[in-house]
Amino acid sequence: MSYRDNYKLIDFSKEIVLPPKREKLPPARSSLPAPRIASDVMEPVQSMLDGKLYDSKSALRSTYRQAGVTEIGNDPGRNKPFVRQSTPRREIKDVVDRARARVERGERNLFKGK
Repeated sequence: MSYRDNYKLIDFSKEIVLPPKREKLPPARSSLPAPRIASDVMEPVQSMLDGKLYDSKSALRSTYRQAGVTEIGNDPGRNKPFVRQSTPRREIKDVVDRARARVERGERNLFKGK
């Protein structure tokens, strides 16, 4: 049968009921009215360099730069020197050799056990 013959057999008297359209949800938004912005304005602070009061971070920092002063924060770890931990080359070679042996044996999960 051709398409034309089958088309004649379709009963178009029945009403097609479509499901109701779902209401679109509004996009997810934060409860904050705007993103966080780091402002240049601050409560007035007295400069440790010249004793003047500054209410602008950039103005305070520019006086520090002009005087050659380095501004540091209050992080307690700032005075600790960074010490790189060194691993003996022999230990590294042993670990690599063991891993190579496991791969050559055909082990699949190399991350379970040591």
